[in-house]
Order: sequence, then structure tokens, then C-alpha cells
Amino acid sequence: MSKDTDYDQSQIQVLEGLEAVRRRPGMYIGSTSARGLHHLVYEIVDNAVDEALAGFCDTIEVIIHEDNSISVLDNGRGIPVGMHEKGVPAIQLVFTTLHAGGKFGGGGYKVSGGLHGVGASVVNALSEWLKVEIYTEGKIHSQEYAYGDVVSELKVIGKTKNRGSYIHFKPDATIFEELEYDFDVLKQRLQEMAFLMRSLKITLEDKRENEVQKVEFKYDGGIKEFVAYRNRNKTPLYDKIMYCEGERDGVIVEVSLQHNDTYVENVFSFVNNITTPEGGTHLSGFKNALTKTLNDYARKNKYLKEQDKNLSGEDAREGLTAVISIKLADPQFEGQTKQKLGNSEARGAVDSILTEGLTFFLEQNPGVAKIVLEKSIMANRAREAARKARDLTRRKSALEGTSLPGKLADCSDKDPKNCEIYLVEGDSAGGSAKSARSRQTQAILPLRGKILNVEKARLDKILGNNEIISMITAFGTGISDDFNIEKLRYYKIIVMTDADVDGAHIRTLLLTFFYRFMPQLIENGIIYIAQPPLYKVTKNKKSEYVYNERALEKLFVKLGKDNVVLQRYKGLGEMDAEQLWETTMNPEKRILLQVEIEDAAAADEIFTTLMGDKVEPRREFIEAHAKHVKNLDI
Repeated sequence: MSKDTDYDQSQIQVLEGLEAVRRRPGMYIGSTSARGLHHLVYEIVDNAVDEALAGFCDTIEVIIHEDNSISVLDNGRGIPVGMHEKGVPAIQLVFTTLHAGGKFGGGGYKVSGGLHGVGASVVNALSEWLKVEIYTEGKIHSQEYAYGDVVSELKVIGKTKNRGSYIHFKPDATIFEELEYDFDVLKQRLQEMAFLMRSLKITLEDKRENEVQKVEFKYDGGIKEFVAYRNRNKTPLYDKIMYCEGERDGVIVEVSLQHNDTYVENVFSFVNNITTPEGGTHLSGFKNALTKTLNDYARKNKYLKEQDKNLSGEDAREGLTAVISIKLADPQFEGQTKQKLGNSEARGAVDSILTEGLTFFLEQNPGVAKIVLEKSIMANRAREAARKARDLTRRKSALEGTSLPGKLADCSDKDPKNCEIYLVEGDSAGGSAKSARSRQTQAILPLRGKILNVEKARLDKILGNNEIISMITAFGTGISDDFNIEKLRYYKIIVMTDADVDGAHIRTLLLTFFYRFMPQLIENGIIYIAQPPLYKVTKNKKSEYVYNERALEKLFVKLGKDNVVLQRYKGLGEMDAEQLWETTMNPEKRILLQVEIEDAAAADEIFTTLMGDKVEPRREFIEAHAKHVKNLDI
């Protein structure tokens, strides 16, 4: 072996201080994309919210400054500034040392979202500069940092009657792929936090625009208002919103719910104000209590006869919007990302409190109970019809000797990890894509017309749509309860539609279908959107393809606008097979956008707004975003 590949003690490195964070930021904030950028804000805000959880803070102010720096001010107790036994001020430890904080059982916090003591120090490590001011005991204490290192010692710079913490930081441009904060993304998260923390006032101000934007959130109704807000673009089946709260075995539980006329469930779960998209024991307790209580009421009041089967959990949750928020001292999460809760005591606590609260609610509101049970019974019948439709599809496939749709041009490689499938709008573009593709690894499935809007249909109706059946059989995973990602035949599913209004509509219909009935495909990063070029720019017989407006402006600066021929592509059919391969399908040159879900509540709201029955919210959404649209097709 060459000396370069020797492995001895000289290869062992020790990363001091916060160097590990700067070297591997993704381990601490998920990514260095826009998601990671916004995560910095959440870490600091979460610390302020922990002060509110402890009962010492009722106001949090967040500001996006002109230079895209962020400040967070709270009126809590203030981070301790006294000298720590380590020989430095406590605040300096908090901002410069991993796993240093007041959340390890020392009595500072009974309940908190931050468990690992890395939030403040990680933000500091990934910031070009960070300034902190602490208002306590009538004094203003100040300290400054740069790239995680101390720049100035802690000092008193003035007097104050206020108390709390003020943290102002600017993300490091050498770490993050982009530095532009999205007002709407922060707004969504902060509003959610205000719903979860009853009566906590949170303000968000954006000073970057000519006209300053400012929003304020404060909800005295807490998660009950959260449910009302989530159902505002839907049609609730009854006016009253069920709410219950209680404490069992050290677990504080809040649950609120209301059914609407849609066919999908939206249950949002939180632990110490941290969203748990993969659920966990608290969600299991909720599901068990809801199903059991509805079945008990249905039997007792003769909605279900003796020979009838019990309602399933899916039946009970059809069209349900619910929020489960629990708080406990020692939550056991799966990893720093806090995706799933493991505490066994949470299941029993939620189960008992919801069983008691929902039973009382149904008995006090028999009219509401009738509406809920009639919907659940209808869902049960539709689910049985959907099962028969799935069975019929399986039998038909077995008789035909193949489970793949006839119009699918499959790839020759049978290893899913190497394979990808293009969902292509129309037979014409499908023909071009079939000619352009790499036959070994790229499959093509043309879709005729617009698929069914699944936002307005139950599964039994969906399974009668030919285009949807073609996708389900091509993917191989099954759907809904039968979904099994291990049977997936392609590790990339690529939506390729025209760059016009119809293409955008078809793309949205497909994404709605995936989100509602195959969400695991999105969660596992399987779904992509192809990016065909918007323009072909030709000058002096030389052509270049351009994929967005910014690139077009740069090209105009480079080439000049004189004698330039500009062609805008609206449809894939305007390109021949060679052009389609070169611009959109060649893995070495193409641009693909991976579809992700950052916030389930936000995703649900957008799909409901765009694809639901109510026209007015859709009009408001379009008007609010019209200023960002170029080349609008009307």
C-alpha cells in the first residue's frame, strides 16, 4: 500500500470546540439549504418558548433585518450571566459549548423542547457574527461572537427595567447555500407555535421591503383555535370543536378535533411544542381512544347492530382534523430530529384523557355524534367497496399474466435502485420521451388528460380511474393500507409536464394524489419534478437552453439582446427526442427538483386551498402570489 493510504495514530483527528459543527453542519441542522437556514431561527425561538413553558415569558419578538440577519427578543428570565464553576460566565458556555444548557434535570426547566443543549451553540457556530444582550437585575449584559468564537468578554453596557434575552445573528455565507429568509416560512412556524402556547404573543417583522411587514399571533383558545384555523378552507360537519385536557402519570395532555366533509384525515401531533411527523406513542393512544369510544357509543345507541363489524380507525378518522399536544419532563425521541415519541406512559395518558373527554362530548352533543357516526359508517362501506376493487384489480392482473399497464414503456434493468419512471403528460410527449430515453434505466408512462382530483373523492372512486390504476400498478407498491415501499419498482418517480397552465394543473393533481394516498413516496425522497427549459436562446447560429428567468437575464448580459432569437417552450412536444434528452432527461445534465414536506400542516393547507371545493380561498391565494408570477398563461 502507498503511504497515502496508511492508517495510524496520525490520522486520528480531534475537533475542538464548535469546529465539529462547522465541519458537519448537516448533522446538527439537517442541511445547509433553505431548510437549515430557517432552522437556526427555530432553535433560538424554541429556547424562548421554553421560558414560556416554564411560566416566565409571554412575549417573543422576531425580526428579519435588512441584511437578512435575525433577532429574537423575549421577556423571560434571561440566560444566566453569573460565573460558572468552569471558570467562564454561564452564558458563554451556552453559546460556545455543545451540550451545555439548563435542560438536563438541573431544575431550570421541568419541560422543554430542547433536550440536547446544542441549539444556541450551533446557531453561534454557523453564524458570521452573533450578539447577545441579557436584561436581568436592572442591568444590560452584552457579549459578541464570530464564527462561534468569543470576540468580546461579557460586560455590562447599561441599565434597564426589563428582563429577558435578545439574540441577534447573521448566518455564515460560507456555510449556507442561500441566505435569503422566507417571511412566509417563518410566519407559518411561529403561528403554529402560538397556537400550541395558549396566550403567548409572538410577533414577526420583516424590515427588508420598502413596506415593512409585521404579523402578530396570540391565541387564547390554543389548539382549539388551531383546529378551527386548519378547517377554515373546508366545510366542518358541525359547529362545535371538541376539546379536552388533563394530566396522567406526569404527562400533560391537550386534544382538540372536528370533522369536515373531506375524505382525508389530518392529525397533527406535538411533544413539548415539537412536531412529531412520524407520530409515536401519543398518537397511538389518540387513535385507540377515538376508535374505541366511537364504537362503544355506536353500539350503545344502536348505530351499529349486533351483526355489524366495528368501525376501523380509518373510518373514524375520515375527514378528521385533530391536534394532539402533550408535555412531559423526559421525552424519549428517536434522534435529535425528534420525529417519533417512544415514551410508553404517553400512550396511556392520551388514551384515558381522550376516552373520558370524547365520551362526555358525544353524550352532551347527540346531534354531533349522529353526524360523525353516519360519516364513519359511510366510510366503512366505501372502504369495503375499495377493498373489493383492489381484489378485482389483483385478480384481473393475475388472469392477464402481468400487473403492468400496456402503455408503460418499461426499462430493462430490474434493480429498482437503478430505475426511474417518467410520468409524462399526453401521448405526444410520451412518444418523444420513449424515443429520447435510456432504455436500460428509464421507464415512460404517458398519462392521458388530467387525473382525478383526489381531494374530492374517496378511495373506492379513485380506484376506478384508469390513469391512477396505471400508476399504482406501474409503481408496484399498492395504495393506502396495502402500500408497501419494499415493492417499489423505481427509486425515482419523475413528473414531467408542460410549462403552461395545464401542465401545472396536472402536476398539482399528481402531487395531491401522492401526498394523500402515497405519502411514503414523498417522505422517502422518491418524487421529483423534471425541469424542462423555458427558453432556447440563439445567436450567430449557436443555441443555449435556459431554465429560469434569472439565468435568462444573465445570458442577455453576456450576449446582449441585439440579433438574439428567443423561443419560449410551453410544451414538451415542441422539442424533438434529441432535444428532450439533452435538456430534460440526460442524468448528467438535467435539473430535477426533489419534492419534500417540510411542514405537514402547511402542506395540507396548500392542497386544500388549491384543490378543495371552496373558491374564495383559492382566489385569495392566487391574488396574494400573482406578483411573483412571470409569463402567466390566461
